[in-house]
Amino acid sequence: MPTHPALPPAAAGGPSGGGPAPRTAWYRGLGFQVLAAMVLGVVIGLAFPGFATDLKVVGDLFLSLIKAGVAPLVFFTIVLGITSAGDLRKASRIGLLALLYFEAVSTVALLLGLLAANLLGVGKGAGPLPADKADVPDTSSQEHGLVAFLQGIVPDNVVGAFTSGQLLQVVVIAVIFGVGLLTLPQHLQTRVHTGMETISECFFAFVNVVMRLAPIGAFGAIAYSVGSSGTGLLLALGELVLEYWAVIAVFLFGVLGLVCLLAGFNIWRIMRCLRVEIALTLSTASSESALPGILKKLPRMGASQQTVGLVVPTGYAFNLDGTSVYLSMCTLFLANVYGIHMGLSEQLGLLVIMLLTSKGAATVAGGTFVVFASTVAATDTLPLSGVAVLFGVYRIMAMATSTVNSFGNAVATLVLAKWTHELDEDKARRALADPAAFLAAAEQERRRERSPEAATEPAEPGTAAHAPTPSQ
Repeated sequence: MPTHPALPPAAAGGPSGGGPAPRTAWYRGLGFQVLAAMVLGVVIGLAFPGFATDLKVVGDLFLSLIKAGVAPLVFFTIVLGITSAGDLRKASRIGLLALLYFEAVSTVALLLGLLAANLLGVGKGAGPLPADKADVPDTSSQEHGLVAFLQGIVPDNVVGAFTSGQLLQVVVIAVIFGVGLLTLPQHLQTRVHTGMETISECFFAFVNVVMRLAPIGAFGAIAYSVGSSGTGLLLALGELVLEYWAVIAVFLFGVLGLVCLLAGFNIWRIMRCLRVEIALTLSTASSESALPGILKKLPRMGASQQTVGLVVPTGYAFNLDGTSVYLSMCTLFLANVYGIHMGLSEQLGLLVIMLLTSKGAATVAGGTFVVFASTVAATDTLPLSGVAVLFGVYRIMAMATSTVNSFGNAVATLVLAKWTHELDEDKARRALADPAAFLAAAEQERRRERSPEAATEPAEPGTAAHAPTPSQ
């Protein structure tokens, strides 16, 4: 039962849906507030290192609030994803091929992130930071091996899975619960799915409120880190941002470019046709903001309405390529920063965890960061205190993450439409042959829908740079 992710007001054309949402004062934006808090934390950490180390509790309180919502979010995301996938598989051959495509490309993105993180040594320049023992699970007295692992991830009761702090137990319960829902009659599946979506939205609203406290949490975490380790962490964070954008570019033009080439498309022409949505995603750091325009433009580019309606919404839960790269690189960054060795076996286990936790991250602003926190919690080896440190640069990295997430879903739709013979070749050829004319036609249709009288007026130069409405 794939549904469209909830759209923020900006993506829905403002409160009335008929025009761009009013601009928010720059100083009220969460991105600016986090950046300002990060700068203040650096100043306090350098000037008063003794006092700064006492501010660790501020970051810890923020992380505790994040952790309070992680387990329910993971549970609902996995269950809803399984029920949606079940219906998708039954829908047609497009559904099964879409699932195979999503998992294959997401796995490639995760492997690319892990490979790049190992080759570049992300976080090693910061030197091993001191980790609070309460943040790192004590495994010295635990049994090891396959049997012990299986016993540890299977809970003895449902409530205990949510209270034990073992996120893998929540994942197991969610998978079994989701599969069980697929055995119910269709009318019961629909009722349960709708109810769980409503509860899931409530938890996402809870996380949105907690995220407003992110500047305070980032201030405490950065001040503590700088006060205890000096400028090494700052340099490591700067290098991580630059390296992450470089790896994202490799994935975008290397992996997705190769996929487009194999399907007979030119990735540059697709980007030109979707340049408005790409610009909007970059500016808002939210992949949902581009969803209305993508849903409108892909049928004009030749993809059948059935394929667009099936692949795009489901891709927002299953095909999050940018999120996959972010998870793999940032998780190893934390491991290196805290001097925790992760060998091949640990990284393969991490890969399996990320394949599960990465689903559904685009359903809320900041969802990738919440999923990252859940991934760190699921490893049982990495300290959660490092999560707040990374939030200081999350906004800059989220611009690349969300852009690849949304553009990757557009590419997936066109490619799957081509492979399943659901693509109007003539329409696609015309759109990609002259992206400028395609954008002009899209703008003309937008003007026609807003005002029939304005449809006869020529489109003004540069209108593509304006904030789009849902008809774009």
